[in-house]
Amino acid sequence: MSALPVFTFATAGEIRFGRGVIREAPERIAGLGTRAFLVTGSAGERSTSLAQDLAEQGMSVIPFTVQGEPTVALALAGVNAAREGAADVIIGLGGGSAIDTAKAIAGLLTNPGAPLDYLEVVGKGEPLTERAAPCVAIPTTAGAGAEVTRNAVLKVSEEHVKVSLRSPLLLPDLVIVDPELSASMPPAVTASTGLDALTQVLEPFVSHLANPLTDGFCREGLPRAARSLARAYADGGDMDAREEMALVSLLGGLALANAKLGAVHGFAGPLGGMYAIPHGIICARLLPFVMAANVAALKEREPDSPVLARYDEVAVMLTDDPHADAAAGAAWVQNLCAMLNVPPLREFGVEPAAFPEIVAKARRSSSMKGNPLELTEAELTQALEQAVG
Repeated sequence: MSALPVFTFATAGEIRFGRGVIREAPERIAGLGTRAFLVTGSAGERSTSLAQDLAEQGMSVIPFTVQGEPTVALALAGVNAAREGAADVIIGLGGGSAIDTAKAIAGLLTNPGAPLDYLEVVGKGEPLTERAAPCVAIPTTAGAGAEVTRNAVLKVSEEHVKVSLRSPLLLPDLVIVDPELSASMPPAVTASTGLDALTQVLEPFVSHLANPLTDGFCREGLPRAARSLARAYADGGDMDAREEMALVSLLGGLALANAKLGAVHGFAGPLGGMYAIPHGIICARLLPFVMAANVAALKEREPDSPVLARYDEVAVMLTDDPHADAAAGAAWVQNLCAMLNVPPLREFGVEPAAFPEIVAKARRSSSMKGNPLELTEAELTQALEQAVG
């Protein structure tokens, strides 16, 4: 028996999961501050209701809306608005964009300098040194897992890339995951976010940084996603399926925050920065081809790697067939994407002329560091070609 890996595990201060737990939010948030900076994806009914409930707890509420992908400029505008309003607790209510923006604001609010001082890849990558402002994450989609990750993904418009502001200090103080909040997601959003969640319980499982804790999250998440995502897509009112996918998203966030991701997300940063493609669509289109590329490369260069057995285990969990192998797992993902009407990346304007730039940026991505092995430029290009279609 080989020695267990040395690993570190970190997550949010408190996680509250279950149907109806959103009703506990106002009282719990009131214990963290008196002036709330409420970051939302839209000025919808949920944010209005939460703001009213917080006011009843004696809190002042400063609203801040995120439209589209969060950018460095948007995060900086949020910091300035929060500072002007003397906010002492930051709340992210919405999808990954709203929660990432809230985490970025919470971190930058208490640390000096400019955002680029701390950003990976295109910035200086300096560590945050001061504890972030108290932060609460309330996801309304089931996919990103951003509520329990230690990074905030921001688009750097000038560089046409999405990169992370990353620090353990960005982990929220309080996370409230209520599956009922995701019930209103339309089918296309259910598919996109759910496929992201699926990818995020798969990539950490085959990461070379996987550990016994993250393995448990992935083994819980993969079969739940396999049996529930198509159901949630077909019937948004299926609360059992919604609950399962909310849990898959949470499990994926816990896993990736502590074992990293892989080549699928290595591509997602550059592609998301260069084209207007939903993140989950990028992940879904790339996932089966990256799975196949990793398996082929491992068989050629590291035939004794235990990750090969893990890809077979993934296939068993996805297909519920005890005899399934890695190829069957990749085929199952492709079939699911077809069932969920996932379009090829060419429909978003991705063309072969851009492949060298995309691959070069992907190889520098921080997510690529979790891949089970280093893929060659040719291997990455082939996976990208297949995803583009």
